[in-house]
Amino acid sequence: MPASSSGAASSARRSFPLPCSRRSPPGGTPCARPPQPQPQGQEAKPAGFLDKYPALVTGFFFFMWYFLNVIFNILNKKIYNYFPYPYFVSLIHLVVGVVYCLISWSVGLPKRAPINSNLLKLLFPVALCHALGHVTSNVSFAAVAVSFAHTIKALEPFFNAAATQFVLGQQVPLSLWLSLAPVVIGVSMASLTELSFNWTGFINAMISNISFTYRSIYSKKAMTDMDSTNVYAYISIISLLVCIPPALIFEGPQLMQHGFSDAIAKVGLQKFVTDLFLVGLFYHLYNQLATNTLERVAPLTHAVGNVLKRVFVIGFSIIVFGNRITTQTGIGTCIAIAGVAMYSYIKARIEEEKRKKSA
Repeated sequence: MPASSSGAASSARRSFPLPCSRRSPPGGTPCARPPQPQPQGQEAKPAGFLDKYPALVTGFFFFMWYFLNVIFNILNKKIYNYFPYPYFVSLIHLVVGVVYCLISWSVGLPKRAPINSNLLKLLFPVALCHALGHVTSNVSFAAVAVSFAHTIKALEPFFNAAATQFVLGQQVPLSLWLSLAPVVIGVSMASLTELSFNWTGFINAMISNISFTYRSIYSKKAMTDMDSTNVYAYISIISLLVCIPPALIFEGPQLMQHGFSDAIAKVGLQKFVTDLFLVGLFYHLYNQLATNTLERVAPLTHAVGNVLKRVFVIGFSIIVFGNRITTQTGIGTCIAIAGVAMYSYIKARIEEEKRKKSA
């Protein structure tokens, strides 16, 4: 069953709280269950496929995460080409996801975790940032090329580092700040010559970066004993409620006057409804797969996986939509992605060293 921005996931670092009552060994698989002693007189059961081939299972999770993310981005942009209403489409993403959660809860896959007023107070700021980051991401995707929007969103680690040092008051190592220089330079180069550039897309992508950064900050404060699937479900429900008013205010009148009728006239009612349902389903599933994948791997693998995911999305979007990019934009994008990879690697190594010292 199916998390944010930017921004997860922002910050994947766009991922949500992944509570775990067991500590994993440094560099090992998080939440790994320790071997259980067999009762005397009882033969050990043969290991199942999941236990015998963990690498294959983890590889499958990565593949599905990337596959669903690429399909979501492509289908999302195709919808905007004939239905340019990002607030409403963002709402549909969450509606489909919430319906999926409710159906899953009704059949006990997984069992719904109880929630109280204290947990709601913890999760509401996370959901609010998730909703804002989600909507502004979609406004950006509707306004500019998918490849350019993801290039701008590569700046997310920069906002994370700034918030960590200046909001949380935690010292960020100089090596991390230096690794972010190529990200800033690369995004600047790409923006100066991007053919699809407009301020609406650029500003909303930057707001999305900030929103997903604060989502990650609040997520650390909202750590609970609830499993990540239930956490993400509750965040989706709260985000849906938050997104309804702006969708009605900013796009409601246009949708009722001509938005729906224009889209149906262009592609037909069946395709229009099917596209909206599928894009919402892919959105929810890719976020949940991202959460499940990141729970299975070490932080360094997590970091590399997030960078490669962005490379896949940018590459496939250029191929599918045939977006023309200048040489400078291409070079700037590569520099930015390389900077994110360097930052992710250094940060993961620092976190690993901290765990070794505390173990």
